[in-house]
Amino acid sequence: MLHRNREPGWPLSVVLTKRKVQIMPKTAKVAGEKIEDAAESIETVVKSGAEAFKNGFEKAAKGYDQLLGYSKDTVDAYVKSANAAGKGVESLHGEIYAYSKQSIEDSIAAAKAVLAAKSVHEAFELQTDFAKTAFDTYVGEMTKLSEMFTAATKQTFEPLQGRVQAWVEVVQNARAA
Repeated sequence: MLHRNREPGWPLSVVLTKRKVQIMPKTAKVAGEKIEDAAESIETVVKSGAEAFKNGFEKAAKGYDQLLGYSKDTVDAYVKSANAAGKGVESLHGEIYAYSKQSIEDSIAAAKAVLAAKSVHEAFELQTDFAKTAFDTYVGEMTKLSEMFTAATKQTFEPLQGRVQAWVEVVQNARAA
């Protein structure tokens, strides 16, 4: 079969080599074109991937910066809240101490007055007046303490109120990016 295509005077090995040489340039040219196309495709994919990575990284960095900003603001809010709570507790403690001290002094004065009474009727009247005054003072003091506690609670939670809305904004910004 090979010898049918053989040119006269050429040995079989030379004919095969000659034919390979004639086929090789066409094959090399086609292979070279395919390699160039593949290289261009790979280059395009690499560029697209690098651009997508860059965009994703920039978005992640922006989201991270927003998260850090949110965290810093939240810590500041907690510190302000803790300071307000400390001041509120301190003012409540001072008011309770002052009331307790005054109440004890009033009780001692009333006991001395009752013991110094010259009659049972006078002692009974002194004790009744003291009880009425002590009750009115107690109700007034509890009202005052309740108002102080409410004010301290509002001041304590005031810095924290906006943090939930801020978190929603951070999440929405991250989703939009």
